[in-house]
Amino acid sequence: MNNLFNETDVSGIHARLDKLNSNSKNEWGKMNVEQMLAHLNTALETAMGLNSPKRLFIGRIIAPFVKPAYLSEKPFGKNSPTDQFYIVTDSREFEKEKARAKELINHFHKGGATKCTTRPHSFFGHLTPEQWAIAQWKHFDHHLRQFNA
Repeated sequence: MNNLFNETDVSGIHARLDKLNSNSKNEWGKMNVEQMLAHLNTALETAMGLNSPKRLFIGRIIAPFVKPAYLSEKPFGKNSPTDQFYIVTDSREFEKEKARAKELINHFHKGGATKCTTRPHSFFGHLTPEQWAIAQWKHFDHHLRQFNA
């Protein structure tokens, strides 16, 4: 499975990030490209333990049923619900967010399992480092598809 521990997959995500520009338009959703990059950055920071949103009660109930699909090879669907913690509505700088995304990806990739949080995912609960790497690749893929990259 694609994941951010795999060098080839990381290179692919970088190449797709390079296809984005400040005029990139979304195919679905409400975020502009700068907000999308900031959203991805916040989520990857969570995977690295740099922030820690509260665990959602609904996740404790539903997660066991949907976690297998979340970690499967099937891409994330359009307009999936987003935890309020990850919603970005303010203005951001495109180049700054893009550079931060690349920096975070590299840091996560090079650090491997040691760069993963041991804290639970806010919805899905405990994830192994490998599951974090898969989920983060899928998250980047989802939003890069959203912007045709």
